[in-house]
Amino acid sequence: FFSFGLCIAFLGPTLLDLRCQTQSSLSQITWVFFSQQFCLLLGSCLGGVFKRTLAQSLLALFASSLAISLVFAIIPLCHNVLVLAVVMAVAGLAMGCIDTISNMQLVKIYQKDSAIFLQALHFFVGFGALLSPLIADPFLSDTNCILANGTANASSNLPHIRKSLLPHHPGNLSHYDLPMKGMVVTRVSYAFWIMALINLPVPIAVFFLLYKERMVPCFNGSSHPLLSADELALETRPGDKDELSTAAQRPHTAAGHEDLFSCCQSKNFRGASYTYFAVHITGALVLFMTDGIVGEYSGFVYSYAVEEPLAVVHKVAGYLPSLFWGFITLGRLISIPVSYRMKPATMVFINVVGVLITFLLLLIFSSSVVFLFVGTASLGLFLSSTFPSMLAYTEDILQYKGCATTVLVTGAGIGEMVLQLLVGSIIHDRGSYSFLVCGMIFGCLAFTFYTLLVFFHRMYPKPSPELDEASPAKAAVPEDTGQYQR
Repeated sequence: FFSFGLCIAFLGPTLLDLRCQTQSSLSQITWVFFSQQFCLLLGSCLGGVFKRTLAQSLLALFASSLAISLVFAIIPLCHNVLVLAVVMAVAGLAMGCIDTISNMQLVKIYQKDSAIFLQALHFFVGFGALLSPLIADPFLSDTNCILANGTANASSNLPHIRKSLLPHHPGNLSHYDLPMKGMVVTRVSYAFWIMALINLPVPIAVFFLLYKERMVPCFNGSSHPLLSADELALETRPGDKDELSTAAQRPHTAAGHEDLFSCCQSKNFRGASYTYFAVHITGALVLFMTDGIVGEYSGFVYSYAVEEPLAVVHKVAGYLPSLFWGFITLGRLISIPVSYRMKPATMVFINVVGVLITFLLLLIFSSSVVFLFVGTASLGLFLSSTFPSMLAYTEDILQYKGCATTVLVTGAGIGEMVLQLLVGSIIHDRGSYSFLVCGMIFGCLAFTFYTLLVFFHRMYPKPSPELDEASPAKAAVPEDTGQYQR
């Protein structure tokens, strides 16, 4: 997830230098955003394909994290915008696999205790997302990186142009003269090579785990596993070890945690009540709204601040996205110990209510620059733990037998992509104030869907106590989830 965060945040600051490198227009280079986001969504849908065994999941994580390092190393060699878009599409697929597999495996292994581990996992997204712009910043061009005549206007407004670039929304930037031909002078290649080296320990660590767990085909005889299946199961009785070992070697398909396309097969719907579907749908819709808010707020808060009536100077407004992501990271760090004491459902309730109240206050004090900064920090704090808490809550309702992880990850990815495009179009037609109005509407919808989720939770059939206590061996061999299969 550090790899995921590192890869998700570098594109915005470096996009102008990549435009120079590929000698493309603003509208052409913004398609690189779309290729990454679309393939991230596709990778999230397909990530469940690798869930069959722990070995498959770790091999997929190794390949995905290694692919991200290779992408960072290859980007400086891409001098055509189409080639760059293809490379970023590969990065998006790797990010999507990491997103689904990491969440899925933690939920499968730790189940009731997964909330704490999910909070820690998502902290590293924010950490990576904070680090990559800091690495890139010293290597970004201060003046236009394609030397040509008549570029003074564009050069003086380069920081403003950089922060206003969004997927398919170059905004009102067409009047800036950005030449497409000339001598390219950019040092951004060094930033990508540094990020490739910083990310390299991640696939190395995953490979080391594969080696220690005897999952590397060529090196499976010499090392001792870090954790045996018995230790992972936590409550396995000594007498059940042989049975557990036999079951772990038996190839079987997990009952839940499929990829999105497997989830949609009719065999998974037989005998399921309508509340089963309702929990999946309402949970995904909550994250569709909240992750959509993260995407649209981080993308447009700068553009909103520099417009009337606030008219914040460009340099000061540039701190707002960093403040937002900084408090998301801080909130995820705080949520690790908090989730140990507080139920996921309570945390999600506090989050959605906090988002709603923050947007309401931002609308009331819309002419205050100070409150815009306060509100941005507050919004980041409340949105920070929504995804991991929602995932833990929904999986708990479904007793870890549904397709919640894949459905929720996919819903969140669609929301982040769709709402950003929607809000960009609305701001273009209705003005900057509609930015906060849209946020308020999305916050209300998130709260409504959460209320419906709680309602369906109360109606969802509870597991039978007789079944839970019927067989000690059943507790020791978790065949329904396939969670300790190597």
